[in-house]
Amino acid sequence: MREIVKRATGQITRRTFLGATALVGLASAGPLSAANPGWTMRLSTSSIHFKDLPVEQACEQIARLGFEAVDLWSAHDNCPHLDDALKRLGGQGIKETLAKNRLALCAFSVYRGGYAKYAELLGATGGGVAVQGSAPPCPPEELSARMKKFIESLKPLNELAEKYQSWLAIENHGNALLDSLESFKAFTDLNHLPRVGIALAPYHLQSRKASVEEAIAISGKQLLFFYAWQNGNGTDQLPGHGPTDFAPWLKALAKIHYPRYVNPFMHGQMETARMAAALAKAKEYLQHKAKET
Repeated sequence: MREIVKRATGQITRRTFLGATALVGLASAGPLSAANPGWTMRLSTSSIHFKDLPVEQACEQIARLGFEAVDLWSAHDNCPHLDDALKRLGGQGIKETLAKNRLALCAFSVYRGGYAKYAELLGATGGGVAVQGSAPPCPPEELSARMKKFIESLKPLNELAEKYQSWLAIENHGNALLDSLESFKAFTDLNHLPRVGIALAPYHLQSRKASVEEAIAISGKQLLFFYAWQNGNGTDQLPGHGPTDFAPWLKALAKIHYPRYVNPFMHGQMETARMAAALAKAKEYLQHKAKET
């Protein structure tokens, strides 16, 4: 790990990227078996952390850090990756980029543009999870009716997901329909769409002092994406940087046998070397905490 951090935090050139990727490979990217014998933690991270790099180089950087998979972002905060891939690479180009770096596809994050814009591209990569937001908030007494109406509105997207062998994960967010634990319960009780589930963002649950472990339990089999993301500023949003102990969250994931990726995440831009070092620390921390599950 020390060597990976050293390389990630040094001066990074195109030649360094192209030459070192194959050598470093995924030395520490193999799935980490937790103490819980029925669960394995798998790690990904998001391309928006390296939005100043072309999508190919962002994938190279993520692979060099030892992550197993990548979450590719659309144009939120001017991240160019998915739109560039849509126009220039296509599904085959994305698959070739991932294969070159021995990365799997964790997700497409489509907060800007929406799932329908990228559904065919996701299908052309082999299918997978797309993440987007919910709807405006409502008074508590209207929650059940509004959630039912929202889920009904997702039927066309569910059909697209079926067509393209994909799933749509709805993220909880502050000041949104999917926000409180009560809204998680309403969503999971009312959701009858087989290709629709939840993307859980602890950052927003912590801001309302809601239990992340309870939200994981409520989500159960409908949990399609998990942000390893705590409420804080700057790098304190990342695991192992801010004060949150992630072990209880990982234990809750193990309890429901969550099968997908744990995705260290933060909002905010840093230059490449600093971001790489921060993510390397977050990854090492999660691997250590997974042993406590």
